[in-house]
Amino acid sequence: MKTLPIAIAAALVAAAVQPAAAKVAVDPIRLTETVKTLASDLFEGRAPGTAGEERTIGYLVARFEALGLEPGGPGGQWVQTVPLLHTRLGTPTTLGFQEPKRAMPLVPAKDVYVSTVRPDDAARIANAPVVFVGHGVKAPERGWDDFKGADLKGKVVIFLVNDPDFAARPGEAVAGRFGGRTMTYYGRWTYKFEEAARQGAVGALIVHETTGAGYGWNVVISGGGENYDIVRKPEEVTSVALQGWLSGDAATRLFASAGLDLTKLSAAARSPDFRPVELKGVTFAADVPVAHETVTSRNVLARLPGAQRPGEVVMLGAHWDAYGAGKPDAQGRIYRAGANDDALGIAGLFEIARAMKAGPAPARSVVFAAWTAEERGLLGSEYYAANPVYPVETTVANLAIDILQTAGPAKDVVLVGKGQGTLEDDLTRVAATQGRTVTPESLPERGLFYRADHFSLAKRGVPVLLLMGIAGASDLKQGGVKAGQAWIDAYTGQCYHQACDAWSPDWNLAGAVEDIDLLGTIAEELANGGAWPQWKPGSEFKAIRDRSAAARRRGDSRPFP
Repeated sequence: MKTLPIAIAAALVAAAVQPAAAKVAVDPIRLTETVKTLASDLFEGRAPGTAGEERTIGYLVARFEALGLEPGGPGGQWVQTVPLLHTRLGTPTTLGFQEPKRAMPLVPAKDVYVSTVRPDDAARIANAPVVFVGHGVKAPERGWDDFKGADLKGKVVIFLVNDPDFAARPGEAVAGRFGGRTMTYYGRWTYKFEEAARQGAVGALIVHETTGAGYGWNVVISGGGENYDIVRKPEEVTSVALQGWLSGDAATRLFASAGLDLTKLSAAARSPDFRPVELKGVTFAADVPVAHETVTSRNVLARLPGAQRPGEVVMLGAHWDAYGAGKPDAQGRIYRAGANDDALGIAGLFEIARAMKAGPAPARSVVFAAWTAEERGLLGSEYYAANPVYPVETTVANLAIDILQTAGPAKDVVLVGKGQGTLEDDLTRVAATQGRTVTPESLPERGLFYRADHFSLAKRGVPVLLLMGIAGASDLKQGGVKAGQAWIDAYTGQCYHQACDAWSPDWNLAGAVEDIDLLGTIAEELANGGAWPQWKPGSEFKAIRDRSAAARRRGDSRPFP
């Protein structure tokens, strides 16, 4: 690949040195210019469905076009339209349990937090039976089924948070079956709500526990009764009228009213022999008004066509959206513009695209995706994955950027999702050419692997790799791990999803430059090689990918319209 000249401002990247083996040369000056533009007030915080989106889409298309890329969306367009459902709950008329001896009304935000992703004027559940389903996991590849064929149609199901082995004690048969403290997708709340719908339930509640969830009750209730989903066909709309969380105290009281001990049941749920337990004499009822609307948003897709095997696609992605306007902060700023989350990721895509376009045409096609509605639940990437422009079977990999550390050069790069796929081996190899090592994420129990846009493709079997600066403390060349953790603490504690996630002259982009260069180098190798990255044994996505192996053996090289 042709190497671009490097112009490095000392204030931005003091002591930064591009590794000799690098194939993508990243310009921190251009990174800064892109971030400052996207995070400016002109773009109003880049919320989907706003004037800020209109300006953002125009800017992204113009940048990709100026780089010499082709439209990569459906029908030769730059954009893929993404219809979103936006809901907001009103004040409940009814919300609570009927216990054997008395009613147990639930106080919103104190005892329970619920929302809906159904396009109904009201969320109604009429005295539905209540069933405890343990962790609610159905994982045949791990020999686990919490449901055992139970009929849950029309019922409200109650889940425990995280995986069955999260709280396992030494010697228990479940220990390590789901990765121990490392969360699998079965531990994510999104999986539990999806599984509730597959089982035909009308309501789904997860018992909140801070350690297992990875965040406190204050985070659970921060949505204020709002939710988003992609607009679905009537036959694809979830059966779950209300989904959410039950506080630990409320859950303990509820189970006790039915003569059950939640602590003992939680221990029993760690056994593969666990079966659903009905709370006899307990029903759940709700009548909650719902305001709903359809918001039209867009993904931006740009393509560098492959010269030899254009039907094989290497995809890189970052999300363009942020949180829009909010209450003024101490400095009077109202726009939560996500300078790092994820304007810096978008800037990284531009730099990789610039470098790849400057070289010879790649053998495989390369698609650059700027996703919408990541902050609303990975919805732009989910819509694409459900309606792919390029078949997922012959999508080589999805490489994602979502937040990079801005504290300077590091001795390592943080790996999210250790043990999932062979792309982590490529990460290790290429990082070594930069003189860096790979450090696994520090809190794998929080499931960050399942909380960025690459995951929408992973669910369809596409091998993925994510760079996320808040996944673990970088070992900074100045200050080490302690300084890396201090950066995370300051960013997540003060600026994450807030107005102060703004560009700052104090940023040192040397580490971000290396990370973007690393990801771009992997992309360039995949685009010019013939390798198909694989999921590793034990990954919950391996079986999905294996089912489409024949499509890759055929060597599909058809061009796309």
